[in-house]
Amino acid sequence: MNATVEQLAPVEQQASTSWVVAALYQFKEVNDVANLQQRLLDLVKTINLCGTLIIASEGINGTVAGDRNAIHTIQQFLLNEGFNDMEYKESFSEDKPFRKMKIKLKKEIVTLGVEVKPRNLVGHYLNPKEWNELIAQDDVILIDTRNDYEYKAGTFKNAVDPKTESFREFPEYVKTQLAEHKNKKIAMFCTGGIRCEKSTSLLLQEGFEEVYHLKGGVLKYLEETPAEESLWEGECFVFDGRTTVKHGMEEGSNIKCHACGWPLNESEAKLTSYEHGVSCMYCIEQTSDKQKESFRMRQSQIVAAKRKRL
Repeated sequence: MNATVEQLAPVEQQASTSWVVAALYQFKEVNDVANLQQRLLDLVKTINLCGTLIIASEGINGTVAGDRNAIHTIQQFLLNEGFNDMEYKESFSEDKPFRKMKIKLKKEIVTLGVEVKPRNLVGHYLNPKEWNELIAQDDVILIDTRNDYEYKAGTFKNAVDPKTESFREFPEYVKTQLAEHKNKKIAMFCTGGIRCEKSTSLLLQEGFEEVYHLKGGVLKYLEETPAEESLWEGECFVFDGRTTVKHGMEEGSNIKCHACGWPLNESEAKLTSYEHGVSCMYCIEQTSDKQKESFRMRQSQIVAAKRKRL
């Protein structure tokens, strides 16, 4: 039986905050990606929705935000298209988390760059409680499959940082640093679960024997796990205007450097190296004075545009 919107959406209703933020994905064969893109474009013109959806022949992935009616409408559309087994999570934002709505066509819904079969070959799914039990074991290698700037904002205790700048670099990390551990227990996690669908598939394809991943990713873990039982340290980077979230899916305290994209904690944001929209401690030495002046000009234009809308 196909899932219903009521089965996908959380029981609780929208809080007093204005924006429902829905993160979703599903690996499912899409025969005519251009047609699906066009029909989604037509739909979003009629509803108050922002964010990004990525469509590929292997499925759909993205995060969107809107009022409850808009979220309900996009859910129902996708259900009618056969996306009835979506990994779906909701949170809330007081401010508009994306500037506009984008629907992109790509070769992969999350770019690994290596052909894998996550619908047919995937690691063992673990819920948050099972996950805590596994990663507490001494014989488990715990790997954060996210990017370096995401790791910096927060991660699980004792997690390995592959130091990747993009997910496309992960196969090389597996080849050069993990290959000798094929007989070990490997546990992997990412923000919402989609990167681990592909990374566990990749490891099994490469001959690894025991591969596990956190179902629903860090977002589901933070939603369901009480802080006193949590093995998570720090906050979780998210790809929207909130920058990070913490336990209970509340907005975190980190802010984003809009020059380089790295998350900054409160003390880092107080350093003289931080200038909003221009630089931070991680990028101030990486850009020229001319580039910084260009960033200042861009920032002043953004501020002026915001004032004009008010």
